[in-house]
Amino acid sequence: MKKWLKTVLRNDSLLLSLVYTVGHIFIAALCAVLITGASLQLATIDALVEPIINGFWFYFLHVLWKKKFRKHEHA
Repeated sequence: MKKWLKTVLRNDSLLLSLVYTVGHIFIAALCAVLITGASLQLATIDALVEPIINGFWFYFLHVLWKKKFRKHEHA
């Protein structure tokens, strides 16, 4: 497990993505509290749920994008 963790952490892109994601969650929660006056609990839930929904949305768009451009490549 320790060797696996070291290997994962050596991957700059993965580590950067993890740090970015954690930062994104904190920033999103803070913005929701400051801008809307939401409770920290609701802001944190929003900061976690919103990126998950965006991830599914991105996947859906990516699948459609690949299908559209594969059709054009073979035409």
